[in-house]
Amino acid sequence: QLQLVESGGGLVQPGGSLRLSCVASGFSLDWYAIGWFRQAPGKEREGLSCIHMSGGSANYSHSVKGRFTISRDNAKNTVYLQMNSLKPEDTAVYYCAARGTSGNGYTVALTYAYWGQGTQVTVSS
Repeated sequence: QLQLVESGGGLVQPGGSLRLSCVASGFSLDWYAIGWFRQAPGKEREGLSCIHMSGGSANYSHSVKGRFTISRDNAKNTVYLQMNSLKPEDTAVYYCAARGTSGNGYTVALTYAYWGQGTQVTVSS
């Protein structure tokens, strides 16, 4: 069974950090670009970042650039999202997803074939 599982979410104070993990089972992430999305209540799903298959390059949305860092460890079949300087507006369910291309459109959810179930991140004092 092909599956992505996120973990690492939780409650953190403004200015704090969290590291999310996305582990694949049933398939190798070597051949996929991996993206992170989030969705807050009442809002559309937002594409945040995508790391290319080789891990040599990544894209970031304006809302997280400079604060979030995406990385991958193909040996562990895992992709990470390090989130620093968290703000209350970062509160959302965070999802990882896999797509078979590293081309344009990394923020477009429809271009991703596999999705995790999401992990809640809450930034509050």
